[in-house]
Amino acid sequence: MPSIWIIFGVLMLLSFALSSSLQNKFKRYGKMPTEGGLTGRDVAEKMLHDNGIYDVKITCIKGRLTDHYNPADQTVNLSEDVYYGNGISAAAVAAHECGHAVQHATAYPWIKLRSALVPPVEFASRWVQWVLLAGILLVEVFPNLLLFGIILFGITTMFSFVTLPVEINASKRALVWLQGAGITSAQTYPAARDALKTAAYTYVVAAVSSLATLLYYIMIFVGRRD
Repeated sequence: MPSIWIIFGVLMLLSFALSSSLQNKFKRYGKMPTEGGLTGRDVAEKMLHDNGIYDVKITCIKGRLTDHYNPADQTVNLSEDVYYGNGISAAAVAAHECGHAVQHATAYPWIKLRSALVPPVEFASRWVQWVLLAGILLVEVFPNLLLFGIILFGITTMFSFVTLPVEINASKRALVWLQGAGITSAQTYPAARDALKTAAYTYVVAAVSSLATLLYYIMIFVGRRD
């Protein structure tokens, strides 16, 4: 059991390091202007239109690195720094989020699977911690309660791994388009690629952390039954 705590510690440190690196890179690359001085909003609008998408709205939201695409109301939601920023990091983030819109428009299989998992994941996320806590405390009386909690957590873990190809593919689409549309140059393209690659690593660490936690609960369940 001590080894699992070492794994958790390493993953926490790695997550912190990646988060700090991501913040620093986006700040640094934000000072590198895009070709033509396009803002994140301009980049998002151009990428959507270049892909024949005209029914997706671009909005500005508060927060830092809170950017996301919402398929429910077909909106690309950009944080203020990205929406108004004209640096490479803003362009990369805006293009990445539009990459998700392109995925939906082209029926990309992984994003269809991810969307199908949203309702059960929302249910699981709402109850999983309470069920796991009750399951651990009452494992001798109601062993199946902990098993149910593990199943709920397994759903969220599966969602984390399904998210990986979705995010990686959105970044690939973004980078190809940024280069092809002339938003990045030979000098600034590596910065956009580096920023999106670092962001992708945070999803990898999150997925691995979720898997490690799932295995921890499974070990508890098996140990209590023996």
